Amino acid sequence: MPPKNEAEQPDISGSMPKSQRTKMSKSSDDNEKKSLAKKLKDAEICVPIVYGNVAFWLGKKASEYQSHKWTVYVRGATNEDLGVVIKRAVFQLHSSFNNPTRIVDSPPFELSESGWGEFEIAITLHFHSDVTDKPLHLYHHLKLYPEDEAGPLSTKKPVVVESYDEIVFSEPSEAFFARVQNHPAVIVPRLPAGFTLPPVPVEDIENRKRGDTKDHPLNQCFTSFSEADELLKLAAARQQVQAHIARLRRQLSLIDGQHQHMKAASDM
Repeated sequence: MPPKNEAEQPDISGSMPKSQRTKMSKSSDDNEKKSLAKKLKDAEICVPIVYGNVAFWLGKKASEYQSHKWTVYVRGATNEDLGVVIKRAVFQLHSSFNNPTRIVDSPPFELSESGWGEFEIAITLHFHSDVTDKPLHLYHHLKLYPEDEAGPLSTKKPVVVESYDEIVFSEPSEAFFARVQNHPAVIVPRLPAGFTLPPVPVEDIENRKRGDTKDHPLNQCFTSFSEADELLKLAAARQQVQAHIARLRRQLSLIDGQHQHMKAASDM
């Protein structure tokens, strides 16, 4: 929250990355639009996104009502430009901020502020007209303080909280598919052999990297959500489970041996 008199104490929330999959349903007037844009039947386009915040403690510069500087954002899961799909992002901040409704009309979709308190930020994504006219509502709890409340605050180690989501668009228009078919931020299905898509406007091709966050100042803080990292996590978790099973089997074997020994002793 901004430097104003607020009585609430910071609400500490979890910082583990959360994953989900959001399927965008059709709007009520999609049938009317079918005559204006050809749809690809039984096809889906998936757009992986990450939304969250990075917060830095101000250290000696911190005051009672201005202790942190933070940035909230929506980015591509691999830091690619999302402007090819998202037209606008609206961030709804706490009512104590001046102009709490912040509109970002171009990538990167982010905003930075300073304050002292934690609160929920509503994020509304609006898409290009050939994608869908239905907005997507996301909710992120701004986090400023580390999980270990007793630990010292650091100006060098930021607090990072991110959530992963996959936005799925069913039966996309041919124009939408053509625009994103070779875009690294978008997952598209394979088209049938011989299927021809409409040409992509030159300006769309030139603007594909304008919102990249690969060289973003906060890039080193971002969480990696790559498939390779997920496979490594799954492999590590599997090893832990197998090790736990082995320990339980040894304990059961030991207990069974003790039971057999006691039974033999009682039969004597």
